[in-house]
Amino acid sequence: MLKRITLALAITAAATLPAFAHLDPAEHGSFAAGFSHPLFGLDHILAMVAVGLWAAMQGGRAVWIVPAAFVGTMAVGFAAAIAGVPLPFVEPVILASVIFIGVAIALALPIPTGAVAAMVGFFAFFHGHAHGGELGEAGAWQFAMGFIIATAVLHAVGIGLGLALARFGGKALSRIAGVATALGGLWLAFGA
Repeated sequence: MLKRITLALAITAAATLPAFAHLDPAEHGSFAAGFSHPLFGLDHILAMVAVGLWAAMQGGRAVWIVPAAFVGTMAVGFAAAIAGVPLPFVEPVILASVIFIGVAIALALPIPTGAVAAMVGFFAFFHGHAHGGELGEAGAWQFAMGFIIATAVLHAVGIGLGLALARFGGKALSRIAGVATALGGLWLAFGA
């Protein structure tokens, strides 16, 4: 059953294009648009699942601290964007987050939980700012609640995947997933 779910997630991720995540904000500033936003862009899916995978790989308190740091800082980035605070290099940093987190998972370096939380928090601010920058005048708070919940769900998928991979293959399978994530980020940055 786990193999089928993993295969279905992989096929869904492979078939998703980044541009599909960006709906017309004037028409789609709703909870549903916010919830669907992270689910329809490969960059979003890879980054969010990778955060959960990295948290699971770290273990202990990192399983909840790292995703919470991402979600909380993402909300702050969103608020900054809707307040009109400019932020350069948003899209390149989002792509860099996929590559960086993938490499971090692949290397499996022992990094303190606080440092991991700070690193994902840095990237989360840019993810949140992108959400807010795309929204315009639409229903900001409904949209925010939608993408916050979807992000948390993708983190949970990553945590579940990380725990399952660790159970069946130790850190080796998680490290392979990290390599695949980093390669996916490179493909998005240079090949897509």
